[in-house]
Amino acid sequence: MKVSRFRPVILDSLKGYNSRTFRADLSAGLTVGIVALPLAIGFAIASGVSPSEGLITAVIAGFLISALGGSRFQIGGPTGAFVPIVAGIVLVHGLGGFMLCTFLAGVILFLMGLTGLGRMIKYIPYPVTMGFTSGIAVIIFLGQVPNFLGLDMPEKTSPEFFQKMTAIWQQLPTANWVSILIALGCFALILRWPPRFQRVVPASIVSLVLATVLVWALGLDVQTIQTAFGEIPRGLPSLRLPDIEWAAVPRLIGPAFAIALLCAIESLLSAVVADGLTNDRHDSNQELMGQGIANMITPLFGGIPATGAIARTATNIRSGAQSPVSGIVHALVLLVIMVAAAPLVQWIPLAALAAVLMVTALRMGEWNEFRRLKKVPLYDAIVFLSVFLLTVIVDLTVAVEVGVVLAALLFIKRMTETSKIAALDEAHPSNGGRPVWADDSWPEGVFLFRIQGAFFFGTADKLETSFRRTGEGLRAMVLCLDEVITIDATGLNALESLYERLRSRGRHLILCRVPRRVRAVMDKSGFSERLGEDPWPPL
Repeated sequence: MKVSRFRPVILDSLKGYNSRTFRADLSAGLTVGIVALPLAIGFAIASGVSPSEGLITAVIAGFLISALGGSRFQIGGPTGAFVPIVAGIVLVHGLGGFMLCTFLAGVILFLMGLTGLGRMIKYIPYPVTMGFTSGIAVIIFLGQVPNFLGLDMPEKTSPEFFQKMTAIWQQLPTANWVSILIALGCFALILRWPPRFQRVVPASIVSLVLATVLVWALGLDVQTIQTAFGEIPRGLPSLRLPDIEWAAVPRLIGPAFAIALLCAIESLLSAVVADGLTNDRHDSNQELMGQGIANMITPLFGGIPATGAIARTATNIRSGAQSPVSGIVHALVLLVIMVAAAPLVQWIPLAALAAVLMVTALRMGEWNEFRRLKKVPLYDAIVFLSVFLLTVIVDLTVAVEVGVVLAALLFIKRMTETSKIAALDEAHPSNGGRPVWADDSWPEGVFLFRIQGAFFFGTADKLETSFRRTGEGLRAMVLCLDEVITIDATGLNALESLYERLRSRGRHLILCRVPRRVRAVMDKSGFSERLGEDPWPPL
């Protein structure tokens, strides 16, 4: 196993760094820091934790991901991917278990990068990633309905889909019309904000500022961050180690792997998007190691899981970022806001934040995939819909696990369909009833087959079927392997089993045109040597 080298991309980016580059990074960092403010707060609230924990995550994880990651433009922080999973972990395992779970996810991420698995994440099937991305968008959108409508929800509402929808339905009579008007106004403003102004002043910030001033000036009776969650601490909290309950660790491994996998997928997708916008190339393994360190350290300060954020990364690039310094500046901007402007942030109405998150959810969902369902292969559509529905109705962890399993089964099915064992013993009328490839010297009882494609466990049964077709007149079976692209342990075992059965009946197995990569597997297992012990007798 090859161990990846730990070398953050910032070390190479600082070569030739000058004042002009710094000014560009400073401007981009200020812009993306302002854009990240409502998202950090909103995703924390949507995840069932306090706004301060979202800000802490954006500051600490945002700084570490930029400083230690493998992308020049990646902006890290809390994202919508973790909304459905964080609330469930906190509800079942408490904050202490959640902190430990996040730390374990960081360890898993670091090991994935260290062992070179970063390049493997891109092989997660497209229907799986699109399915849970769209499912997460639905969860975020529906989760903001209570704040959008100003509902008086019970203090502990189950995150389970049907129970939550039932609770919302039951609380509809408590809707606050002032909250609804504020939310609708912010929602419309964000959607209708001219794109040319977006680069100067983000619509989400304008809507939050206007809503906050309106609520403060008129003393409107709506829920704000302060009334719902109390004061936001001015600065970062002190380091604290979680109380580890070792008996709970085995139960946290599954959720930790889910967090790590989601983090890896979203961060590397974001890095790929950044590469496409800048014609750059990220280091996927270094990116995972940086993400891992960030997720190990952030929970020690009370933060939540973090990953690369596609929207914030794109904003960073469009604002003129030149290096990871812009991501560091973005984290420092958020820290300054926590220290200097926390009292102002506390006046933000939850209805305005709900509008921001609802627009974010609408934009992150892969809605075009539903229109394309009739055009894609049936099994891909089944995988996409299964992951989508499981994400929304059951649990994101279950959705990802089932999606990967379904995609693996689909891959096996397709590989099996493309792998063939073709018999070359068919008779042809123009050849006097003899095989079309045979001449007068071809001996009776010798059957020739060509194996095509991958010779793996999906193909082994086909070899058994071919053997049965030969009948009692078989003297030797010849397998032509020139079109075999690879062979696995099951395929090799099928050959060995066939060899033993033929040998026990005094018959012979002959392999011809064996590719070098297949021969290497046979040599390593000792099968080539055993096969050579059976001399081919004259016929």
